[in-house]
Amino acid sequence: MPNLVNVTYNQTGKSKSINALGMREMQEKAYEGRTAQYLLLKAPPASGKSRALMFIALDKLKNQGIKKVIVAVPEKSIGASFGTTELKKSGFFADWNPNPRYNLCTPGEEKSKVNAFLNFLRSDEQILVCTHATLRFAFDGLDAKQLDDTLVAIDEFHHVSAEGDNILGQVLKSIMANSNAHIVAMTGSYFRGDNIPVLMPEDEAKFTKVTYTYYQQLNGYEFLKSLGIGYHFYTGKYFKKNLETGISALAEILDENQKTIIHIPNVNSAESSRLKHDEVDHIIEVLGTIEYQDENTGVIHIKSRKTNKILKVADLVQDNPKSRDKITTYLREVNSADDIDIIIALGMAKEGFDWPYCQHALTIGYRGSLTEIIQIIGRATRDSNNKSHAQFTNLIAQPDAQDEEVKLSVNNMLKAVTASLLMEQVLAPNFKFKLKKDDEEEEYEEDDDNTIKIRGFKLPTSQRAKDIIETDLNDLKAKILQDPKMLKALPGNVEPEVINTILIPKIIREIYPDLSDNDIESVRQHVVADSVIKNSTIEEQGDKKFIRMAGSFVNIDDIHIDLIDQINPFQKAFEILSKSVTTQVLKLIDEHIQSTKFEMTEEEAILLWPKIKEWVKKNNGEQPNIHAFDQKEKRMAEALVFLRELKRKKALANG
Repeated sequence: MPNLVNVTYNQTGKSKSINALGMREMQEKAYEGRTAQYLLLKAPPASGKSRALMFIALDKLKNQGIKKVIVAVPEKSIGASFGTTELKKSGFFADWNPNPRYNLCTPGEEKSKVNAFLNFLRSDEQILVCTHATLRFAFDGLDAKQLDDTLVAIDEFHHVSAEGDNILGQVLKSIMANSNAHIVAMTGSYFRGDNIPVLMPEDEAKFTKVTYTYYQQLNGYEFLKSLGIGYHFYTGKYFKKNLETGISALAEILDENQKTIIHIPNVNSAESSRLKHDEVDHIIEVLGTIEYQDENTGVIHIKSRKTNKILKVADLVQDNPKSRDKITTYLREVNSADDIDIIIALGMAKEGFDWPYCQHALTIGYRGSLTEIIQIIGRATRDSNNKSHAQFTNLIAQPDAQDEEVKLSVNNMLKAVTASLLMEQVLAPNFKFKLKKDDEEEEYEEDDDNTIKIRGFKLPTSQRAKDIIETDLNDLKAKILQDPKMLKALPGNVEPEVINTILIPKIIREIYPDLSDNDIESVRQHVVADSVIKNSTIEEQGDKKFIRMAGSFVNIDDIHIDLIDQINPFQKAFEILSKSVTTQVLKLIDEHIQSTKFEMTEEEAILLWPKIKEWVKKNNGEQPNIHAFDQKEKRMAEALVFLRELKRKKALANG
């Protein structure tokens, strides 16, 4: 099927250029916030968060009274990103030079690592690198006051959760409440897959936020020009040969000429055979025949079935720790596109894994977490001279009416599409919105191309709302798209005005209960306007600009929020989907939505009433049919029944 998202960038080189201190654009922006006690850095994979932390930490050690730095990463392999790094030669005042003794991201027992952690606090050493697990276990034997005058940096911060059972979240809260420690939190995706917030609002408000967008990163590259995100749906099992074509779904899309990282399904997912090693064998069989495996590196050399060339393959699915350490060590030292061709992984090689030459991230099976999808896509979005295009493909099983878990399959497919909707928003440039006033009231302002003035637009009044709009809009969209009510409404069965003016503000109120009605409406308008306009096309004709939004083509100076509210901001991907799967699959999706749709409310029925009258007028007095196949007609009919019943109840109540 075609890509649901296809974005082209300008190759400005800006995100890779270096300033006088040796900092890239994102690092320079992060360094400006270095004096904050609590700093939250949101920046995409490959933007240089590890080195940004080094710059900030060294300044805190020299200039801010900080005595020690603890860096916590989610898994051992990421610890290598915080090894010795020369910074002085590029203009900074110090090098990052941790004692290897206190890099605890090495093989060994957890107990000994905890002891080393406690020894570090008593020593004169300044820098320690450990895993999240080591930090959690070590904290059991600590008084938070022992972390006074310490910087605690948490990489991949989305592992923290406001939920009470999340131990890392509890550790963070205790450090903030009971010590004067500084915190730097770093993440490429400040949202989780479980719909639970990373931080409670009162804790999040204490952080100074630095946000660097995916668009800023990719638009400023030198080599990478475009990024595609697509889905490939199949029947049966992805590793079984199709009776008609004679090849498997995997063989159809696996291109040996692309440097590819393949993530096989989680063993508990519907797409998995539960035999992970057999699945690795199938991938190897698709590629060709094994010539030999290098004993020193663990690299498997495969003779290509198509071209006879030798392919170098890394198997990270294997269970033997020594063999896995051998190949991961080799991968950390890769410095040429010729060093490896294909990487096969299960749970590894997602967060913090650096393979700049990767062109294609091929993920088999539905991923429930938008965070995980963004992390996986990040494996292919490094800038490298061997590629101008990066591709993410998700290979997903089509729902089957004979399958006992058909509803789960439909839900998974819809959630996969919502991930592409979010990525389309994440990958596009951000817009700034202002209130468009009448000409006589308006003062001249010089705005950039990404500033759009909208009539009827509400501006935020509180600093909290301004911060949400400035730094959290994509995170908020992720939460909205993961909400079960939204999932039921997205495929066009609900009027856009209902989605935009009823459903979205309800979700925003649940997420930000502290906001005033005015600020909720302002945040809502920003979410909807940003989403709609990112899915639109802006065209210049003479000295005027026009915007093409769904079926509307209007002068950009005449945009009103009421017009924007008439457009479903998330419809495009489902239109592509409807052309890419069978009629039977669409019927299954429709049946699933009908069985789980949210109930009619008085608010929605009243909003639909003008549309019902318009529909009746257009259809010569005929009322909408509750059994219609068209979901909008059916919803209007349901609203009509609801309003009649409401009128009857009110009449009875009034005697």
